[in-house]
Amino acid sequence: MADLVMRTAIGNYGHTKGLKDGSAKSDRFDMEHIEVSPITSVFRRMVRGLEFDVSEMALSTYLCARAHGKKFTGIPIFLTRSFYHAGVTYNQKSGIQVPADLAGRKIGVRGYTVTPGVWTRGMLQTFYGLDLDSVTWVLSGDEHVAEYAAPSNVVSSPNSNLNEMLLSGEIDAAIGAGASDSPDIKPLFLDPDGADADWHNSTGLYPISHMLVARNEHLESKPWLAGELFSLFQAAKKPYLEHLHSSGDKTPADQALLKMADIVGDDPIPFGLESSRRTIETFIQFNVDQKVIPEAVDVDDIFATVSQKP
Repeated sequence: MADLVMRTAIGNYGHTKGLKDGSAKSDRFDMEHIEVSPITSVFRRMVRGLEFDVSEMALSTYLCARAHGKKFTGIPIFLTRSFYHAGVTYNQKSGIQVPADLAGRKIGVRGYTVTPGVWTRGMLQTFYGLDLDSVTWVLSGDEHVAEYAAPSNVVSSPNSNLNEMLLSGEIDAAIGAGASDSPDIKPLFLDPDGADADWHNSTGLYPISHMLVARNEHLESKPWLAGELFSLFQAAKKPYLEHLHSSGDKTPADQALLKMADIVGDDPIPFGLESSRRTIETFIQFNVDQKVIPEAVDVDDIFATVSQKP
């Protein structure tokens, strides 16, 4: 056992399995894996209490946290990605039919700074022409970064269930409400997979959802740490990609990644800055435009430098 142990909180994915079972390991430190469910609760705990040495983190939460001086830094290991057309739903009694109909409406989202919300609002604004300032954004929860103050067109609801808010008419549409059995709740995009592919092919963007961060004190005292983490996560990912493209049985999570691979290419979970630079730059601008962060930041300034081995 190594003398250095890093308390680590990351999700259970095919590409992190090797880290959890020890088949991918470092000779410079051990990982003490802290299992947290749901994984999204890690973000608040890291932002508010620096509870872990290394943790998964939502991209917009990271940008917001960094703007408020939180003491951790990104590693260009992008653990999850997603497209977001499928997440927009509406109450059919509202009369909404197309994205333009969202103007002037009340749209629910769990938190204003959550990554799916930022990506979806940016997509609706830049690709579908929605004036985001015309919308009242209704929150069903609070923000991971307690110090954050939302714009004036953001309000909070006492109800924490977006589908209940849709059915009651408190909101007209929602981002990320999840499945509903009600016939009154409809998807805004009838062919979300096709819309995802069209958007990706037009913009070249592949949205990052979750990334990795490490506490600044460790990165500063151990200059090798970022590169070692990058190599370690790459080593864990390699056999998973081989499995993903093999003829073996596939889990629902595998199938979801293969569906994204049909759009973006053979590696649906690319690591490293260069392949994702334009996506990150665009997302930073979305955060500025939506007043999640006060000003744009340089991509190279918000990620630790790593040696990116293939």
